[in-house]
Parts: sequence; C-alpha cells; structure tokens
Amino acid sequence: MAEITNELMYELLKRTHQRIDRVDTSLGEIKSELQSIRGTMISMHQDIHNTYGVLARHEQRLDRLELRELAEAQARFEPHP
Repeated sequence: MAEITNELMYELLKRTHQRIDRVDTSLGEIKSELQSIRGTMISMHQDIHNTYGVLARHEQRLDRLELRELAEAQARFEPHP
C-alpha cells in the first residue's frame, strides 16, 4: 500500500483545484449560453406577439370589408325612392 505523504496530498489537492477551476470556467460558459438563449427566446416571443398584432389588424380590416360588401350587396335589393 502506498504511503500517504504530504507531497502526495499536495499533488492531489493541486489536481482537485485544477479540476474545480475547469468546472467553474465551464459553468461560466454555460451561464453565458443560457443568457443568449434567453435573449433569443425573448426576441422570438416579441416577434410572435407582433405577428399576432398584425394578424388581428388584418382580421379587423377584412371584417370591415366584408361588412361593407354585404351592405353594398343588400343595398342592391332594397327599393330606392
């Protein structure tokens, strides 16, 4: 069995410290990527919201057009004095 010495413990602690540094760096990169994804999702949500707004305006215009066309068609059948 290997003898546990101060040098061995020091080497193990150095390796552990290096691995924790790599994990910390990776975690920072992951956080940055998540922030980018969150920003993209917010932009997409705003685009979808804007698209629904445009569709609602088009729907209102079509409704008004249909009502006007119906009124014009009805006027043809009503007696004129």
